[in-house]
Formats: sequence, structure tokens, C-alpha cells
Amino acid sequence: MTEKPVVLIAEELSPATIEALGPDFEIRTTDGADRTQLLSAIADVDAILVRSATQVDAEAIAAAHKLKVIARAGVGLDNIDIKAATAAGVMVVNAPTSNVISAAELTVGHILGLARNISAADRSMKQGEWKRSLYSGTELYEKTIGIIGLGRIGALVAERLKAFGTEIIAYDPFVTAARASQVGAQLVELDELIERSDFITIHMPRTPETLGMINADAFAKMKNSACVVNVARGGLIDEADLDAALRAGEIAGAAIDVYVKEPAKNVPFIELDNVVATPHLGASTAEAQEKAGISVARSVRLALEGDLVPDAVNIAGGAIDKDVRPGVPLAEKLGRILTALGEDEALARVEVKIAGEIATKDVTSLKLSALKGVFTDVVSDKVSYVNAPVIAEQRGVDVDLVTTAETDYFRNETILTGALSNGDNLSVGGTVTGPKHIIKLTSINGYDLETPITDYMLILEYEDRPGIIAAMGTLLGTASINIAGMQVSRSEKNKRAVSVLSLDSAVPHEVVESIRKVVNANRAAHINLAD
Repeated sequence: MTEKPVVLIAEELSPATIEALGPDFEIRTTDGADRTQLLSAIADVDAILVRSATQVDAEAIAAAHKLKVIARAGVGLDNIDIKAATAAGVMVVNAPTSNVISAAELTVGHILGLARNISAADRSMKQGEWKRSLYSGTELYEKTIGIIGLGRIGALVAERLKAFGTEIIAYDPFVTAARASQVGAQLVELDELIERSDFITIHMPRTPETLGMINADAFAKMKNSACVVNVARGGLIDEADLDAALRAGEIAGAAIDVYVKEPAKNVPFIELDNVVATPHLGASTAEAQEKAGISVARSVRLALEGDLVPDAVNIAGGAIDKDVRPGVPLAEKLGRILTALGEDEALARVEVKIAGEIATKDVTSLKLSALKGVFTDVVSDKVSYVNAPVIAEQRGVDVDLVTTAETDYFRNETILTGALSNGDNLSVGGTVTGPKHIIKLTSINGYDLETPITDYMLILEYEDRPGIIAAMGTLLGTASINIAGMQVSRSEKNKRAVSVLSLDSAVPHEVVESIRKVVNANRAAHINLAD
């Protein structure tokens, strides 16, 4: 009986996560925040699901001898060493859209809370006080809201705050003015946003460039009546500079949900009355947690089955263009055919050439798919889109991706060329045709073809002469193997031919060798794509 892949749940996730994984996995649990427990539990698992409290660093990855997938049920990846994971051939996935609505709504809630002093007034009431005049607030109507980062969450914040009759200005170097206009925002430079805004909310990723981007210099340029909000990533606002600006009256208030170190302890500005502090609640809604869990569970299933994962963050091609996507299974099948043509001779180099209209798009996923196919029937371990490049590097196989808009016969064509260690060169080409995306072979070693790629195929190269087809048919018929289709391509130059036979079942090795001998084929490759 085949053992089920093991999935480790390192933090509390929604019940829907387990349901989405289904019955095909062995589920284990551990306390990911307990380092000793984590390093012990991760040793023999295939996948680990975490939130933000579990540190999946280089040490943990090294301790995980079978690990194939790290799944973060959320957006942030600060607790995962992506570089170490990639080096180890481990896929990292997250749920990039799971919490966008929850985070946007929390942002709006914090802005409203600051505008109307809700948190401070609540504390006062609970202490038995009645100080209406002390907690007089301000309307959002006709105020200027500055949004730093107009991605998914920033755009949702803009759309929601526009309903309050606010002026929305935004800074994002990667967003066009047309896109900003769609969500009701006007793009401005960062300094202008800081100087003009009554409320500033930041929605940027945490990178070396964005760390501390709101600092003492920025606070000095803000209105004394301005408030800042951060529900994105800890450290985007310099905590020490924020504390100093609040105490000096340079700004009027702040709402902070994320911190440099979490759980946050001894953060001085939290004690201030004009600060609203929450414990990283951006994704803490039932809806967001359920969406995140279901999303990463599906990604884990895809990854452990060897499929391309749209939400993988450490491989190129996470978001595959709709015109490129049909070529993914084609490239993988071509890779397996190329390996079969090599007949156990090691590859020294592989070139993946993408020709046609899709060559202008990001086709890195096709290179990864081709490599996955090349090694699927070569190594004993499960080959994935992450570890395929690692396997190539380990085996000393040079890999090149070449693109060209020029193609002779087809709208798009993928051509794999392999240099074998014995000095021979092989090539195989294919295309996807029609609305049903039929996958076809278009060439083998320079012989032109146009025949569908099927689960079982026999490819032979031989000297063209009478009687060959009859001899092949007789041997296959004797072995009770039915020929579903056949195409022959001839070279008038050297009187040689390639035959591609589509079959209803696999061909035993001894039958392949009998056919090779009878037709005197210099190459006889049996292709089994059903496994």
C-alpha cells in the first residue's frame, strides 16, 4: 500500500482547510511556535502549513528531509526563508488574496477610529468618566487621504473611503495614472502625499527599500493634525521615530496593527492615548482565515501531485498568461519525449525554444514545465516545478530559454533541443491547436510532423525501405497491441524516415527491441505518458 503524503499543520487553521486537503493525506499537528517540537515534527513531512508564528527558516528547512511545500495561510512571508527553501527545491506558497477585504476594512475602521477618538473615548467611559468635549473628533468628509501603495488592499481602501466624500491621493511607482483613476485616486509623488494628507495609510511590501520609509523626515513634513495607519507590515513606519513624533506633537495620532517584532512587547507608543494599537488583526476574520486555509490547501494538493501552482512565490510563472497556459502540459510532454529519445544517455544541455506570438510574454513556466518532463522518468523522487532546476544543476545540465516571434508553420511552437553526453543532439517540437487545445508533435530530430501526442507512442528512426510498416504492424499485432494512428516523415536527402505510432496500450521492452531489430532502427523510443 502506498503511504499517504504527510501534511503538518503547525498552527491553528480553519476546519475548512482540512476539508480542502481531503482524504489523500496524513494530517499531523504540532505547535510551530515551540522550536523543539517544530524541528522534531518537520523531519519526515511532505508539506507544512503555517501562519505567522512559525519560523520556517534555514535550520527548519534543513531538518525537513522530505519537505516539498511550505504553505503560508495568509499573505506575509516574513517568517519563511524563501532563499533557503528555493535552494532546497522546496516550493513556498501563500494565499495572496485571502485577506485583502479584511485588511482593507480594518484600515477603514482604524481611520474612522482615529477621526472620532473611539478607542480613547471607550477607555474613558469604562473608567466612569464623561468627557464629551475632550474627545471631539473630525469628519472624514472633504479630508485628504493619502494611500502609499495602490495594490489590491490599497485600491480597496481607496474605493471604500471615496464613499465618505474624501479626496484620495496615492503614491505607487508601479501603478499607472489610469489604474489609479479607476479606483478614484490621483497619483502624486511621495513627498506631496506626506505634506497634503490628513490621514496616511501604507500598504507596501516589506523590502530593504520600504523598511522605515515613514521616518523622522516624513513626520517633520506632515501636518500636525495628520494621523498615520499601518496594517501592512511591521517596520514600514519607523517605530522609534513614530514614538518621538507623537510625543512631540508633530502628528495627531496613529493606528498600528503590525510591529517590527511580534508578539509586540515594550513598544512605547502603545501607551499613548492618541494611539490605537491592535495585535496584527488584518487577516483575523473568519472569512479571511477560511479563504486562506482553503487556498493553500489546494496549492498543497497541486504541488504534491507535481502540478504547477498559481500561488507559488519562489518560482517564476506563478501568474501564467492565459495564452501561455495551454503550453504548460505540452512542454512537460515534450520533455518526457526528449528523455525517451535519449535512450538512457545522459543529457548535458537542454534548450527550450518558444516561437510565435506567446514568445513576447513571460514563458518561464514553459521552461520549468519542460525541465519537469525531462527529469520525471529519470529520477526516483517526485519532480516538481521547484526542484526540476535544482536537479538540472545537480546533474550539471545547462538549461537555456530562447524566444523568437518567428515560426514557419504554426502560430506557436515549443522546441526542445538536447545535447547528449555522447555528443549526439536530439530535438522534439510541439504545438497546441484549436479551441480544444489539442497537443501535437510537430518535429522530431528535424523530421516534420503533425500528429497528436497520446499516452502511448512508439517512435522509430530508420532507413526508409519497403515492408517496414508491415513488419511493425505484424509484431505489434502479435503482442496484442493495437495501433490507433501512425505518421511517417521522410528525408529525401538521406533516405531515412521517422515513424510515430499512437498505440492503445504500453509496449513491453522486449517487443520494442524486436521491432528495433527487424527494422534496423538506430533509434527506438517507447513513450508512456499515462503514468
